[in-house]
Amino acid sequence: MDAFTFYNPTKLIFGQGKTENLADELVVYDRNVLLVYGGGSIKKNGLYDTVMQQLQYAGCNVTELAGVEPNPRLKTVRKGIELCKEHSIGFILAVGGGSVIDATKAIAVGARTETDVWDIITKKELAEDALPFGTILTLAATGSEMNSGSVITNWDTHQKVGWGSIFTFPNFSILDPENTVSVPRDQTVYGIVDMMTHVLEAYFHPAENTLLQDRICESILLTVMEVAPDLLNDLEDTDLRETILYSGTMALNGITQMGARGDWGTHNLEHAVSAVSDIPHAGGLAILFPHWMRHSVDVNPERGAQLAERVFGVDRTGKEDRDVALEGIDKLSAFWTALGAPSTLSHYEITEDQIEEIADIASANGYYGNYHKIGKPESLEILKQAL
Repeated sequence: MDAFTFYNPTKLIFGQGKTENLADELVVYDRNVLLVYGGGSIKKNGLYDTVMQQLQYAGCNVTELAGVEPNPRLKTVRKGIELCKEHSIGFILAVGGGSVIDATKAIAVGARTETDVWDIITKKELAEDALPFGTILTLAATGSEMNSGSVITNWDTHQKVGWGSIFTFPNFSILDPENTVSVPRDQTVYGIVDMMTHVLEAYFHPAENTLLQDRICESILLTVMEVAPDLLNDLEDTDLRETILYSGTMALNGITQMGARGDWGTHNLEHAVSAVSDIPHAGGLAILFPHWMRHSVDVNPERGAQLAERVFGVDRTGKEDRDVALEGIDKLSAFWTALGAPSTLSHYEITEDQIEEIADIASANGYYGNYHKIGKPESLEILKQAL
């Protein structure tokens, strides 16, 4: 395996009823708080009232930033930065899913600098500090609640950029499965796909001697696949929600990539797709990932066959590794389709006329991917297969 240093300072507060711990966590932070949330679902399910009560208990002065988009926009981040500076904000609380948390990370960094935050996101400048922030997660999906990563969309330039900093780990994250019970079926499916692709990105890596890393990835995938169908049949089952919630965090808090850097090419390609078409991130991943896997099968057929056997139950007897790997890919695609995830770009009315622009965006910085480096020609081929 590769040498590594693991660092994750986020305090994870997990379990039913833990939202009531918010006031206790806030006492050590500045009382001027920016509350960041999305389209208003937290008001419909009552979480907003609970959070405001906890903020009142902690003696906080609250400024609100509502309406963070599913693919959070740079303009919204800049609005949040302005609010922080105008109201002398000392702490930010993100209540929502990964998009709300991603926007909060950018706001936290931008509020502590005079540098344009887009220059930091695009890596022209380095983050030097950030406001402290905490999260209350409402959607099991991205893992942003326990990592430093963030993805921000500049709609004016059709750029969707992943970035991160040592300063963008949440100080604490409260994961209460009760806050995810009201998530509708389609968003639950997207979250399941998202966390599975995070594990799969980590699984396909060029490192050797990764026995434990492989088993950790496989165990998360097996757990999600075992629980997901039952959860979709009973969206209000808190125990099932709890397992999926924990799985989403473990999928991308760094533990699966200790000693092995995953590929992440499919995420790069999907970011290009949704930068042009503004589709749900996980919907794009459900479509693209099986096609990337087929395109990459010859990089290391044995690794693909191992995944197919251990996770998807493919019998390897008398078969070549490549054939076993392809059978596993078919089973993955069938599983996602059975959950209700999309399988073609045409589902989102994306046409062949758009894929040239998408491939240009994906390969703007040259070849990408750590396990299988691909450029524009390969991007075009994958996109065509996904139509």
